[in-house]
This record gives sequence, structure tokens and C-alpha cells, in this order.
Amino acid sequence: MRVNNAFSKITGYSTDDVIGRHPDFLSAAYQESGFIQNLIQVLTTNNQWQGEIWNRRKNGDVFPEWLTVTGVRDEHGNLLNYVGIFSDISEQKAAEREIHELAFYDPLTGLPNRRLLLDRLKQEIAAAKRQHYYGALFFLDLDHFKNLNDSRGHQVGDELLIQVAQRLKSIVRDEDTASRLGGDEFIVMVPGRYPQLAQATRAAVMLAEKILNTINQPFIVQGSEHHFSTSIGVTLFPEIADQPEAVIQQADTAMYRAKESGRNGISFYRPSMQEAADKRLTLEKEIRQALKDEQFVLHYQAQVDDSGQVVSAEALIRWQHPVRGLVSPMEFIPVAEDTQLIVPIGDWVIREACRQIKVWDAQNKPIPHVAVNVSSRQFRQADFVERVKHILLEADVSADRLVIELTEGCVISDIEDTVRKMRDLQDLGVNTSIDDFGIGYSSLSYLKMLPISQLKIDQSFVRDIASDPNDAVIVETIINMAKNLGLHVIAEGVETQEQMNFLRDKGCLNYQGYFTGRPLCPATFESNHG
Repeated sequence: MRVNNAFSKITGYSTDDVIGRHPDFLSAAYQESGFIQNLIQVLTTNNQWQGEIWNRRKNGDVFPEWLTVTGVRDEHGNLLNYVGIFSDISEQKAAEREIHELAFYDPLTGLPNRRLLLDRLKQEIAAAKRQHYYGALFFLDLDHFKNLNDSRGHQVGDELLIQVAQRLKSIVRDEDTASRLGGDEFIVMVPGRYPQLAQATRAAVMLAEKILNTINQPFIVQGSEHHFSTSIGVTLFPEIADQPEAVIQQADTAMYRAKESGRNGISFYRPSMQEAADKRLTLEKEIRQALKDEQFVLHYQAQVDDSGQVVSAEALIRWQHPVRGLVSPMEFIPVAEDTQLIVPIGDWVIREACRQIKVWDAQNKPIPHVAVNVSSRQFRQADFVERVKHILLEADVSADRLVIELTEGCVISDIEDTVRKMRDLQDLGVNTSIDDFGIGYSSLSYLKMLPISQLKIDQSFVRDIASDPNDAVIVETIINMAKNLGLHVIAEGVETQEQMNFLRDKGCLNYQGYFTGRPLCPATFESNHG
């Protein structure tokens, strides 16, 4: 009905622009759901409402305002109209944000400061205790930072600290907190993610190594290259302490231990955690060396039909350690998975299996095809199919001699990528098999979409088929389903004649397990099955 000059000055709308229009043209889509309904309810009850809202100027800019709306009534209490009085509080809000930034964020790096870290850490400790998970805290101190400040000045030192902050932000997840305590001290806080202490320790070692390697990369400051390292102390919460300051003190203590051990390293607060971390780090280094020194070997386990004829073999990796002897894959594969070393190891397995196929062919002892287990991390590599193709061409092995075995979990984690790669493998002539079938939860609905050739019944069902009616029903169902879908089916973990008889009676005519043959080195495999 009427506006004053202040309205036009703040919003940019003239009197002619607005008279007769409903005021919602000013509204910005920043209000919470139900805001208008609440405003009307308060007006109806109290005849007045006041509060902070967001409106839009004529030029499209959104701004905060403090608004008071009052009902104007006649002498009988009848509502005539409303009067709205508002002021632009943009500068006030900006000042509030600045005060908040100063209170909770480091002005140099923009990272959360100690005050905000303590608040977040308190919440995460409570959540970890409630959910019975372990979180991790990393205390970083740059090595010899004072020397840079003294020799090149604080401006260079400040620029380096800004770059360190940027690197930390780039490698932590959104839910993690990278913060600066002051000086050259930083803390990274990771919320509880793992229910087991050993899991949390492994994950903490991986992130600590990542931080260490990231800080070790050269820094370019004012045109000059600088090399820096950091000492990192790590503790898990709420493993011992459940107060934020105490957890930080633990990590600080561990950091000084890393300094005393020669800097540029990682130290855990608890000796038991340090022992586990050292063992894992040592194992990772040894795996890298094993790749270089060709310490890995393949053993082969026969896959036979109901007449005992070898129809295939599965390649199983072993580690011929120079000191410890033959190391089980159960010990080193999890570390290889965590560190992505599984990718070069997996490539080696495929390459070595293809080489062995050629050797057996040359000895006139051909195996129809060899099955190779492929990890999810390896399969998810964008160029996985191209790498398989290159290995086959390099080895001069026909693609139909190779079977790629994938677990159910790998297959269903990204179904579109899985289908695309399986079809590309199929186009090459490589067959694919679903390993450990039956232990997943979602695969049945995807089965018809997948261009697979074989299902492998998991050994956990085969083990008790003669004594557990449930396992017997599951195995029979898988066999019938595979038949109906036109898929080849093989049972693994066959250890007794009774198990084989059951499988044969139900229509599964291919077996793998200790009853038909243990994993053997190539020479022994040749003599036993040649």
C-alpha cells in the first residue's frame, strides 16, 4: 500500500515498482521450511512478529534484514493492515562472521584453530564412545622450521605454512578436521570409523604415511624450492583418554618421540600400537622389495570334472620370503590392498599365469585355461581391460585360456562399471567367474545383467552340505539357478568323497579342493596332473 524512501534505497525498488504487489516478490529462497506459516501464526496470536529474514534486492542481490511486522487494528480490534519495518543488517552479519572467524579459525591459514578443534574433538570422542568406534589424532610439527624463519624471514615462513595447510586440506576427507595450533604445529583429527583397534591402527598408519609423503614434496616459496619434513605423533581415541586436552597431549608426546627418533617419521602413543604400526610398515617395505626381487611365486590348484580330468587350474600367489620362507597371502594381501601395491602384484599374477600356460603348452601338457583372482582395487583401474589385453598379446596367449575371478562384493560395488568391463573382457575372449558365490546379499538381482560364464560356490556352504540342511538347500539352489541361466558352476573347498557325491547328484560336475588336489608349485603340478 505504501513504502518510504528508505525502502527504495535498501531494495532498489521504486514506489511504482511495488504498490499493489504481494510482498513475496522480495522473498529469497533462504527461509526454512514452514517459516511463513510460523510467522502468520505468531502474528495471529501476538499481533506482532520480529526476527531475521533474507530478502532480495531489485538487482538480484540477497541480503539479511531485521524485520518487525505489526498488525494495525481499529477501535473494535479488527485488523486493517500490517506495517513492516526493517533494516539492512548486512554489515552486522559480516562483522559477526569476522568475529566468528577470528574466534574459531587461524587467520593465516584459514584452518580451524585450537578452540574449534577442541569443540569438534569433544563431540567426536563422545560419538566414538557411543558407537564403540576408534578415531585418530595426528600431531604434526615441521622439522627445522625455525631455521627457515631465521634465515629467510617470517614472510617466507608464513607462505610455507599456508602451503602446508593447503596440502593437509587436500588429503583429508570432508568429515576430518585439519587444524593449526600455532607456530608450525598442526593437528589432523579423524572421527571414529573402525570398531577394531587393529583396523584403526592400520588406517592411521596409512594416513600418517600419506601426510608424511605429502609434506616431503618440494615447496616453491617466492620462486625458491624448499624441502621440508615433519614429525608425526599419533594416538587413537577413546582408547585411553576421553578428554580432548588429554588426547592432544598423547599425540604431542608421541610426536616428540618421533623427533627423538631422528625426525621425518611417525610415532604412536601406545607401544602396542607402535609395534603394530612398525610391523605393518616393515611388511609394506618388504612387499615392495619382493616385487623388485621377484620373490612372489604362483602355485596352482587343479579344477577337475566328475571323471577326475583336470579342466582348469587356479593360480594362487605365494611369497617366497628370503628369511621367513613361504608366506601366506592371508598375511600380505590385506597390506597390499591398503597400499595399492595389489595393482602391480595383480598384473604380475596375470602375466606369470600366462607365461606358465605357454610353458605347459611347450611341454605338451596343456591346461585348458587358468583362473586368476583379481582384487576389487585392481579391477576398478580405468585401464584394467587394456592391461589384460596387453599382457595376453605380450605372452602370445589366446584370451580364452584365461579366466578372471571376481568376488561378489567387487561385482556389485559399481554395477555399471562392472558390466562394461565384463563385456569388454568378453569381447576379448576372456571368461569371467564369480568367486565365493552365495556369501553376498545383493548379487542375485544383478546376475542376469552380468556377462559371466561361471559361478563358484563358496567353500563355507560346501563344507557342511552333508550335515547342515540349510547349506544343502543353498548349494542345490545355486546349482539349479546356474543351470537355468546357462552358467557353468564349480564348487570350491571340496574335501571329502561325501561332498563330491552330493554335488554330483545335484548336478554340479566340477570341483576344486584338497580332495581333488592341493595347491602345488608348477613342477609338482605337472608331475601330478600332467
